Amino acid sequence: MDTALGIHRFQFAFTVTYHYLFPQLTMGLALLLVILKTQFLRTNDEHYNRSARFWAKIFAINFVMGVVTGIPMEFQFGTNWSRFSEAAGGVIGHTLALEGIYAFFLESTFLGLFLFGEKLLGRIGHWVAGFLLFLGTWLSGYFIVATNAWMQHPVGYTMTPDGKIALESFWALILNPWILWMYLHTMIGSVVTAAFVMASIGAYYLLARKHEEYGRTFVRLGVTAGFLASILMLFPTGDGQGRMIAKHQPVTLAAMEGLFETREWAPVAILGQPDVERGRLDNPLTIPGVLSFLTYRNWAAEVKGLDAYPRDLWPDQIPLLYYSFHIMLGLGTIFIAVMTIAFVLLRKGRLFESRPLLWTLMLMLPFPYIANTAGWFTAELGRQPWLIYGLVRTSEGASVQVSSGNAMFTLIGFMGMYALLTVLWLFLCYREIDRGPEPAHAS
Repeated sequence: MDTALGIHRFQFAFTVTYHYLFPQLTMGLALLLVILKTQFLRTNDEHYNRSARFWAKIFAINFVMGVVTGIPMEFQFGTNWSRFSEAAGGVIGHTLALEGIYAFFLESTFLGLFLFGEKLLGRIGHWVAGFLLFLGTWLSGYFIVATNAWMQHPVGYTMTPDGKIALESFWALILNPWILWMYLHTMIGSVVTAAFVMASIGAYYLLARKHEEYGRTFVRLGVTAGFLASILMLFPTGDGQGRMIAKHQPVTLAAMEGLFETREWAPVAILGQPDVERGRLDNPLTIPGVLSFLTYRNWAAEVKGLDAYPRDLWPDQIPLLYYSFHIMLGLGTIFIAVMTIAFVLLRKGRLFESRPLLWTLMLMLPFPYIANTAGWFTAELGRQPWLIYGLVRTSEGASVQVSSGNAMFTLIGFMGMYALLTVLWLFLCYREIDRGPEPAHAS
């Protein structure tokens, strides 16, 4: 791999991975804020209103971090990936503009009203502000996913005589069939993150024996939302996204599953290490027929392996793709198990006294971030060697005027700046969590 191209890829991977730590919480948290405000309207219990105010502060901290770390990625399209921008800007410019002008402005405007306009808006108006914050957040997610979905499955375009890609159908772009499962999978993944974070903070309050009334509310809502969202991540959204990949990117499916040979009764690999040079999976632990069934609803169906495709069409980081997919899948399975047990105990009225499970919920906080990151690694590594699947290769999209030294200099700069931002982010979140939903003397 060309050195400059490799650094361009790593820099964008680093900045987008760091950036996504924040919107994956805010997108899910926006929904939970609406639920808390709805509970306040329904019961007129100020407890739920204070809970919503507390999580609105956590939302705001992460929203600001998301804005700060999201802006450099827009510039990287021009600095690091100018040939890609030149070729495809006439298409993806539409969805990125929609995200920035409409969804982001809607989100930021109503976040301000939600944080500072409660007395002005009144009970109903404040709920409306929360709902429009949720709407803006999820619309923002939709337009970003629409951009990525077009890169995964380009539709509604035409090629101009000078080799540019021009938009032919706006509606085809924003109603791309790839969007449905990808968007639902992404947004429900954000709910999983928010639910685990809320349950984790609630469990911490219960274990620390402070703000216990709020701790019970946070655990109750987090566990209920996490239980439902974790199951929906597996089916139907995960299953639907997997079948979409099998239909339109079968070589990606083979690489994700470590399937080197075309075969009937294709197995799912529970364990194993891909050996790309020898074209095999070392030390495999597999379940025969499961991949055939999941892909074609037929246990004996033939599934194409990597051997069915030219090697220059294989993803160029098969081991990382394979492990990312299996980390995502493994953690998703653990999420379902933990949340199912917690939900059952919650229904039986025993969860708040189960210290082992409260400790488990508290310590699970970082793992949804890992799972969501692994999921995006799977999507982006699986698309390789294409920037726009079947149209523009990754090697054809990078800027030719930016040297490896320049790219490395800015990469180091981003790493240093983001390290400082991480310290600030953790401090601000810790301060709000330590302060709690209300002063200590009132808890």
